[in-house]
Amino acid sequence: MLGALALAAVAVLVAVFVLTGPGSDTQDDRPGPPGTGPLTVVSLGDSTISGEGAGDYTRDTDGKDGNWCHRSRHALVHQIELRGVVESVNLACSGAPSGHVALGDVKQYTEPSQAGQLRDLLDDHRVAAVVVAIGANDEPHFSRLISQCFTSWFLQQDSPCSAQIKQDWQQRLDAMVPKVVAALNDVKQVLKDAGYERSDYEIVLQSYASPIGPGIPENWRNLNGCPFRADDLEWVAETGAIELSEALQGAARQADVRFLDLSRAGTGHEACRGGDDASTEWFTRFTVRWEDLEDVDRANHAIQESFHPNAAGHKEVARCLSEFLATNDREAACLEGADGRLHAAPSAQTLAGN
Repeated sequence: MLGALALAAVAVLVAVFVLTGPGSDTQDDRPGPPGTGPLTVVSLGDSTISGEGAGDYTRDTDGKDGNWCHRSRHALVHQIELRGVVESVNLACSGAPSGHVALGDVKQYTEPSQAGQLRDLLDDHRVAAVVVAIGANDEPHFSRLISQCFTSWFLQQDSPCSAQIKQDWQQRLDAMVPKVVAALNDVKQVLKDAGYERSDYEIVLQSYASPIGPGIPENWRNLNGCPFRADDLEWVAETGAIELSEALQGAARQADVRFLDLSRAGTGHEACRGGDDASTEWFTRFTVRWEDLEDVDRANHAIQESFHPNAAGHKEVARCLSEFLATNDREAACLEGADGRLHAAPSAQTLAGN
């Protein structure tokens, strides 16, 4: 049973990566979005923003008719506080590549283009902000890489999986960037076609927080929690997430959108970091929905929630994002403050001049 579960985990581990004071001055008054309907904030992207791992998924995205987008009622978009905004809409879908956010024929778990869904939403909503999380499911294929790291631990291979990942990691990131830029430009085009000026709305690309990292107690580096080698935990948190964020920052600049760096947002709160006490963790551990294993149509998704932001994680990122949206800053990073909460701070990459 354990071996079968382990092999299943290799096939379907999550797509993540698939993750101190407030910023500067508040925004000046600007004209509101055109059209009619409630002032709304919208999320587009993949599992890290759809709410995968946060639980309490909407019925229509928890396997109904093949839809596994896993949109959670705890997703960060529903916790954003933005002046005048009274409604939130989650269009993100677990596993979505950039091509699914872009206009086109790409489908994800039966759903059409997210930019196309946004276009339909504009008929009866006034969109004040769009938050996007994409990239990890393009060339980085982080689910596959995480699976390699799991295999390295399970088979006790001679070298850590990160040794192989390093060989073409930068090339993967470089190939991802134009796809992210194209998707962001499609989102802006949809709004432009609906009569929006750039001053009518905010658009933010956020990066990924590392769900795992060094410091995990040894007795939790197994199928009970986080089955990874120490070298790989270090690479994911201290190299992979940072370099992925740098690439996405470049994409945001090319597309002329705002950027929120989450690469260090989970530090100290990663999955299994709390050992016997998971209450301070902002990410799910290796998670199995045991009841789903009893249904052939659901069994392949039984561990889909593993290593994603949990409800507490979404709440923290939403706090930071709300602070960021209330400023005029083009870029910021979510970092833990003295109060133990995430806050929007000057981006370390921006300060470094990258």
